[in-house]
Amino acid sequence: MPEPPVPGPGGVVIVLDATGHITLWNRSVEDMLGWTGEYVLGRRFDHLMDTGGTAPEKPADILAELLSSECWSGSLCLRHRDGHRVHVHVQASLLVDGDGRGFVHAALTETSGPSTGPAGLAALESHFDSSPLGVAIFDTDLRCLRANEALARLDGRPLVNHLGRTVDELIGEPVGRRLAEVQRQVLRTGRAVLDMTLPGPDGNGFRSVSCSRLEDTDHRVIGVGCTVMDITERRRIARQNEIARERLSLLNDLGSRLADLLEIPGIAERLAATLVPRFSDYAGVIVLESVVTESELPRHPPTHRTPLIQLGVAARQDKPPVKRMLRLGQSVGVAEHSAVSEALSTGLPQLIDSPEQLRSATYPDDPKTRAALELGVHSMMMLPLRVGGIVLGLLVVYRADESPPFDHDDLAFAMRLAGRASTSLDNARLYAREREGALMLQRALMPQHVPEPPGVRIAFRYVPGTARNEAGGDWFDVTQLAGGQVALVIGDVTGHGLRAAATMGLLRTAVRTLSILDLPPAGLLQHIDAIAADLAHGPDESLVATCIYAVYDPARRRCVIARAGHVPPMIVDPEPLAEGGRRVRILDVPAGAPLGVGGVTFEEVGFDVADDSVLALYTDGLIETRGEDIGEGLRRLSSQLAQPHASLEAACDSVLSLVEPGTERDDVALLLARLVGLPDDPPRTTGASPTS
Repeated sequence: MPEPPVPGPGGVVIVLDATGHITLWNRSVEDMLGWTGEYVLGRRFDHLMDTGGTAPEKPADILAELLSSECWSGSLCLRHRDGHRVHVHVQASLLVDGDGRGFVHAALTETSGPSTGPAGLAALESHFDSSPLGVAIFDTDLRCLRANEALARLDGRPLVNHLGRTVDELIGEPVGRRLAEVQRQVLRTGRAVLDMTLPGPDGNGFRSVSCSRLEDTDHRVIGVGCTVMDITERRRIARQNEIARERLSLLNDLGSRLADLLEIPGIAERLAATLVPRFSDYAGVIVLESVVTESELPRHPPTHRTPLIQLGVAARQDKPPVKRMLRLGQSVGVAEHSAVSEALSTGLPQLIDSPEQLRSATYPDDPKTRAALELGVHSMMMLPLRVGGIVLGLLVVYRADESPPFDHDDLAFAMRLAGRASTSLDNARLYAREREGALMLQRALMPQHVPEPPGVRIAFRYVPGTARNEAGGDWFDVTQLAGGQVALVIGDVTGHGLRAAATMGLLRTAVRTLSILDLPPAGLLQHIDAIAADLAHGPDESLVATCIYAVYDPARRRCVIARAGHVPPMIVDPEPLAEGGRRVRILDVPAGAPLGVGGVTFEEVGFDVADDSVLALYTDGLIETRGEDIGEGLRRLSSQLAQPHASLEAACDSVLSLVEPGTERDDVALLLARLVGLPDDPPRTTGASPTS
């Protein structure tokens, strides 16, 4: 048998004898079909054909045609050793050796489908030309061998200009160089690169590019194939969705950050800080001075003459011009026919997107405007902070340098931010007004002049709670009783605000009225508890208050105390200790229940008092700290009272130093009484003696 012919490009060769038995089977065929030579040699070729395939003719018919015409071409479906089908295109020729014996030379080329004849090739050509995706094939030198019209449209260049050129020659720097590097990497490694995003021609839009290495059936590298898709719209929609998510997140964050604030300056500062740099490069919050100082809504729309103050500022970067453009606490001047004046008087937002408009935003030659131009500000918005159509101030945001200018979508979203901030500002204004009213009522109901009966020296303090806490119901009183006795009272009505202050006034009046009857402390508290329902503001509300009522008889130097759920009193002994300071005792008075609980019997404790002892009555705001045991506060107060003080007033100031500035706290009431007694012990003529 002569040497078998060498297979053409893309195919493998087998040899059959004239009866269709396999006589030659090489490694290439084994790679294609999986069968080894030991298994197939000597077997009929039709044993490898898949009966479920699409072969147009039977093996015997194919062989008969070959013997009569000396050639045959067509598609067959063969069975792989693993069981799957392998579609091949066959070109067979009849040959005769020197002895006149016939044999068949067949070249097999694996195909991607059951047919790669003229119809199949035409389908591939049609798909290549009509594909909406840009398709290009490059040789191993990365020069374009073929491209379709879709690619030409995406590149904005005629199709003929693509052929024979590399991508860096077609597209240019820097996109062309980057794509050429990717092609070389794919050609070298065989690893495909999928969905790589690149800018479109001349920076217009975006393209998705995928590259894969091309190989023939013998796994020889023949080039690189690329597909290109316009993803400009997809990117635009994705960017819109991303912006929407960012804006929703910013709106939610702003709401949560402002929710716990009840001071207008604090709200202004946090508002500006929240917007920079997530929405703007610089931000300022300008508020009408009357809103801050008077807590009242303006009766008339603000004008260019209305005093304004800048309460909140934030900047992306700290530069000298920033301090001139945004200075905390500065007064803001406005020209009559400026954009700021327009925003204030009409309540309509103003969008400024040019240097000329920026210069006329406030007044001519405004230093803040000059500073903004130095910072590269090119776009700004002035957003009225409105409540019910009434302007409280302006939120001003700026963008500079490379940041995109504000557009009308930004303006619409910024008004939502301003609306949420306006609600917080109005809540703070209303809270400040109610708190001021409650404090005014509370001060009016407090004793304006505390008497100093014989035998007693008095010092007191009242400190309202922090701005986060409404005015409470803390109170104290000192009353001269019959027979020279003195009533010392301190209490705390539960709740805050106007109702608590008003309830405190009713309770103080009731205690003072009943004290005239010269009742013992426990009996007085029992009466107050019994009428607590009458002191409440309505049938659905109840009066609950803590109280200490003490009666001191300076002639007998005896004190009787009863307690209704209040923090315990302390007494400071007059004699100094050897190691310095004085002994402070927490008086063991039964705690009892708060007034208003009902059904509780109160107890009183009487004890003799040494001259110059100091009785300390106080409310829980002095000793209670969030997250701390009350015992720690009692120890701090005891230690402070034990220190030597020049006077009762100095002692009050020393005790109040326990209240840390800047911390959230309740109201504090403190009453210190130095029990000096009387020099003589005159006989008592009226009044009942307190029991012990």
